[in-house]
Amino acid sequence: MDNNLGFIRDKLDIKILLLFILERLPKPVEAVTLSDLALFDGGFTWFDYTDCLEELIRTEHVAEKNGKFSITEKGRRNVDAVSSSLPYTVRAKAERLCAPVAAAMRRASMIETAVEEGPKGGRTVSMRLSDGVGEIISLRLLAPDEDTARAMERRFRDGAEDIYSSIVRLMTEPEEDQ
Repeated sequence: MDNNLGFIRDKLDIKILLLFILERLPKPVEAVTLSDLALFDGGFTWFDYTDCLEELIRTEHVAEKNGKFSITEKGRRNVDAVSSSLPYTVRAKAERLCAPVAAAMRRASMIETAVEEGPKGGRTVSMRLSDGVGEIISLRLLAPDEDTARAMERRFRDGAEDIYSSIVRLMTEPEEDQ
């Protein structure tokens, strides 16, 4: 850890940074995403990162399940007490990097899709969108085949809000405007 490029240079700071990042994410995160978020500082290497992550798991500050990582209650208590020891610029940059990832995670958790075998070899695509409080739309559509069903599923995931708005507009516009 002799690299002098960044502010984070020792193992304790790396661990605090990892906990700081995980605390800002609403769901468990894959290893590659966590490393992308953590390795912005330039003061430590990927090997330092993996060593510290393994230690945090061993000490039960971080939980790992199915290749995804999340902060534990123990980790939350500890990072709340010590996160101010990280330089302000590091905390600010980590928060900026985490914000779009956290937003994408929250959005993804509000969209559900499933493809089931339908009648006569077709597929039924179930799609739901919630607003964090309750379901705002639920659709079940028949698709002629698996490829079409998967395309419908992807399109809903990519644009669920626009699809919802379009349906509401179609259902509420006066007939002469359609």
